[in-house]
Amino acid sequence: MSEPNRESGNPQIVLSLLSLIERDSATTQRKLAGDLGIALGLANAYLRRCVRKGLVKVRQVPLNRYAYYLTPQGFAEKSRLTAEYLAMSLDFFRRARRDCGALFEHCAARGWRKVALYGAGELAEIAVLSAVDTEVEVVCVIDSRESRRSCAGRIIVADLAAAQRLAGPAGLDGLVLTDTRSPQHSFEHLAGIAGCHGLAVARIAAPDLLGIAASAARPVEPASS
Repeated sequence: MSEPNRESGNPQIVLSLLSLIERDSATTQRKLAGDLGIALGLANAYLRRCVRKGLVKVRQVPLNRYAYYLTPQGFAEKSRLTAEYLAMSLDFFRRARRDCGALFEHCAARGWRKVALYGAGELAEIAVLSAVDTEVEVVCVIDSRESRRSCAGRIIVADLAAAQRLAGPAGLDGLVLTDTRSPQHSFEHLAGIAGCHGLAVARIAAPDLLGIAASAARPVEPASS
């Protein structure tokens, strides 16, 4: 979607806000904030901005409450943002599929046979799909923040140590970064701990679309016994 600016704000938040109001005009600002996953003050700011731009109309209802309705302009904006989001999602899938396919071919050429993904989510699902066409096996997905037990049919584990155990006696041949929330931070974290689990930093791979700066890594030497 288009880049956020001071006037329009984050388009994904605006789209979600308009969709929530369309679904339930009797919603409250606090519920909107919870559903959007943002602070109440920020949700109120987005709501006021939508009202000011003529996308949402506010009416007072009994018990000193308010009802929110989409205006014709609001419906049109929601439709536009939805189309933009779908186009972006399709473009993301195509690029991720291409990048992951190339990455796993490279891993296979290097002799990697067992890898773990780092970061559950849409990119991890695409990575699992891409690996099927190669000789590389995705053993599991590492993500300590996930409450799900599996991702694209692969078990989710909390840390690299658990992933190494699942890989068997020979361990993992490499790690593939699939975290889209904070990819650079995740790469640097992996680079810092990989050596303690028998993996060199060179054994961490990432799809090009994540834009990882490998030079920023600061490996940590394993503790001497």
